[in-house]
Amino acid sequence: MDEQARKDTVPTIENHLGSELRRWRDARRISQLELASRAGTTQRHLSFVETGRSLPGRPLVLRLAESLDLSLRERNALLVSAGYAPAFSETNLDDPRMRPVREALHQVLAGHLPYPALVAGPLGQIVAANDAIGVLSEGVAPELLAGRNIWRLALHPDGMAARVQNLAVWGRHVIEGLRARAARHPDPRLSELITELSGYLPDAPPPGRDYLGFAVPLELRTSEGTLRLLTTLTSFATAVDVTLAELHLEAWLPVDEATADVLRRRHDGSTAGQPAGISRSSR
Repeated sequence: MDEQARKDTVPTIENHLGSELRRWRDARRISQLELASRAGTTQRHLSFVETGRSLPGRPLVLRLAESLDLSLRERNALLVSAGYAPAFSETNLDDPRMRPVREALHQVLAGHLPYPALVAGPLGQIVAANDAIGVLSEGVAPELLAGRNIWRLALHPDGMAARVQNLAVWGRHVIEGLRARAARHPDPRLSELITELSGYLPDAPPPGRDYLGFAVPLELRTSEGTLRLLTTLTSFATAVDVTLAELHLEAWLPVDEATADVLRRRHDGSTAGQPAGISRSSR
């Protein structure tokens, strides 16, 4: 029997894992050999998996997903494509089992006062914020506040954008970050949102005084003067629940003492000074 005849006699396993692995390898620009090495298998075996001639065990699928740096949601999807049940739970934040998470987030937000901070979901939906976030939401249209999407609040003409002095540069910086996230973890909803947000921004000039040399500060007009703030993003990298893994903490820090003084005075004059409650994020 010749080589082609032998190949034709090898049964093909009906699953979508092979095509998904090829798609992710192309997206990550990783060769079969490199992925096989990372996942602790052979290139030959991986080739058989990608052509549907072999179905790997659940542990190998998980190692392949980890080696491709997939999110927990994407790892679940890869398992399903191989015919296995998802490995990672997805629990609503208002579930009683998530009480320790809610309390931890509450403490983190309170600890960042007197500076603004919030927790947002993968599409920018705000699930919690501290009292200092009011400095960002002043004058924002009610419908944008009701929508609770931080990126629309920031870049929509009826949102923060009307008070952002360096909107062209800072806004493009925000968009570039979202595009990088979409390239790493594709989601049609995020791509659609990026297209919408990009349409709100003016053309960006070349880098100039709006840069600190290492970051792009937000320059925000307020009744107390212009605030200059740096944005920090923190993710919950050790999470094993999809909901928690997709949350990120967005916090702002003052660039100069004048900004810090304004935020401290605002906090000292506040009667609340506590983080807003955590609510279920819409998907």
